[in-house]
Amino acid sequence: MDGDLRVPAGPGIPAGLVVPAAELSEQFSRSSGPGGQHVNTSDSRVQLSLDLAAATFLTEPQRERVLSRLAPRLSGTVVTVTSEKQRSQLKNRQDARMRLAQLLREALAPPVQRRATKPSRNSRRRRVRSEQRRSEIKRNRRRPRLD
Repeated sequence: MDGDLRVPAGPGIPAGLVVPAAELSEQFSRSSGPGGQHVNTSDSRVQLSLDLAAATFLTEPQRERVLSRLAPRLSGTVVTVTSEKQRSQLKNRQDARMRLAQLLREALAPPVQRRATKPSRNSRRRRVRSEQRRSEIKRNRRRPRLD
């Protein structure tokens, strides 16, 4: 459990990644979840943090991609994942590690290139018909002309 975090292979990381345990930081606190009196005495909530700027397992292009993709949820250059779903600290630790691995995997995926396409003839016809119908509806709302 206290070992390295393995990020499964995916787009952008064909061989996967291994995050050294020394670069991960775990903090434990009391959870607000279910558990009755048990939650008042146990630290089952887990906060797993990773400083992306100091990460040795990332190449420079990977670091730039991760920092830009995860920018909204970073505190400086540190990404933090919190888990308090379970009553067990061990299960919360596993959940937090799994979520961090998934987050890194998604952030490292290269952006999908958009292929330019042309609207089909039928879709253009439908659009024009819809515009004509809309125009007719609005025309019928006008005041009648007095001829």
